[in-house]
Amino acid sequence: MTGKSRVSYFYHPTCPLFYYGPSHPMKPHRLKLAHHLILTYGLYKEMDCYRPHPAAAGEMTQFHSEDYVNFMSKVTPDNLRQYSASMQRFNAGDSTDCPVFDGLFEFTQLYTGSSLDGALQLCQGNTDIAINWSGGLHHAKKGEASGFCYINDIVLAILELLKVHARVLYVDIDVHHGDGVEEAFYTTDRVMTFSIHKYGDFFPGTGHISDTGAKDGTGFSVNAPLNSGITDETYFHDLFKPVMEKIMQVFNPGAVVLQCGADSLTGDRLGCFNLTLKGHAACVEYVKSFGVPTLVLGGGGYTIRNVARCWAYETAVLLDKKDIPNEIPYNDYYEYYAPDYELHLTPTPEENMNGKDALEDVRTELLQQLQDLQGAPSVAMQQVPPSFQRAEATEEDPDVREGASKTRSGDGVRKQHPSELYDEVD
Repeated sequence: MTGKSRVSYFYHPTCPLFYYGPSHPMKPHRLKLAHHLILTYGLYKEMDCYRPHPAAAGEMTQFHSEDYVNFMSKVTPDNLRQYSASMQRFNAGDSTDCPVFDGLFEFTQLYTGSSLDGALQLCQGNTDIAINWSGGLHHAKKGEASGFCYINDIVLAILELLKVHARVLYVDIDVHHGDGVEEAFYTTDRVMTFSIHKYGDFFPGTGHISDTGAKDGTGFSVNAPLNSGITDETYFHDLFKPVMEKIMQVFNPGAVVLQCGADSLTGDRLGCFNLTLKGHAACVEYVKSFGVPTLVLGGGGYTIRNVARCWAYETAVLLDKKDIPNEIPYNDYYEYYAPDYELHLTPTPEENMNGKDALEDVRTELLQQLQDLQGAPSVAMQQVPPSFQRAEATEEDPDVREGASKTRSGDGVRKQHPSELYDEVD
């Protein structure tokens, strides 16, 4: 990419309205807070804004098993008893961290459709960076919910990108290991996964540095396990930047998927790192600097005012506007940012449990792993597979942008007028 990046923003106004339950740490409401900041900072003016289509069950089964998707589409809080055996099998329900709540399947359709539409816009060359803060649910497995995640929108988006690109890089800066994505591509050399995460007595318990892939994928899973308290300087300069630079040199991806879980920020309810917005966003800015088509997704984040701060700021960074004012602009959720009403965070005085020697050992081992790959794998690319064909027309078909086909690449992605973005947040 040369010149200013074209940035697209995918947001569905219904997505923040779903509710996991009163004691559950995952709050989709955080998406509305982030959206309000993106609006009141005026960032939406710099982007193409789209209302995405709800993903169909047939799109989800490109990765997930049919019986799992069928279960997800039918189970509700009112019919739980008849699905008791299936809930155990698929790791859903009140005894797990993946409850069945009102509108569950619709919720998965919306965040998954947003990621698929972002991937398609990238594949078609309509944008350079596609943003879907509702996506990034990296723990879901082929036939199992896990870690608040039901449908793995990341895997589905990567599969879409692989139709056009020989190699796709997945980067995960969530505090939790991106186990669902790694597992899906563990035996292929066409997808490299790079995850920096807390490792030890911590969910999901995977992501050891020695987990490097299997069969054709040996060496293509890159895991940086860390201890609590890591800071901006050590996270970005000592680890992320040198490893990322080597990955881009060795793997040479045609597209990047970046999961920006905000639970790696200081003060997160479930996290244990000590990053500020600037350290977290430095990773986003560095990925952007390579000029590769990039799908940017959300993920974890459980102190919702900080999640909103983070994703709004990273939207600004992707737009080359990182000098936006530190004073939070007035919006409908202004009181969430008390008492300072400021954008940026101050790290806590907690101890960084990652010693310099230990970090150097991790960095050295990962750089050696990458060096041993001996260059990017080649793929014989022939005719590009078609976008997923939807059998049914949608109610939004009349609003499809002129020239869009009746494949999934067009029939639900509707470009939004700026006034609609404001109407939807009330």
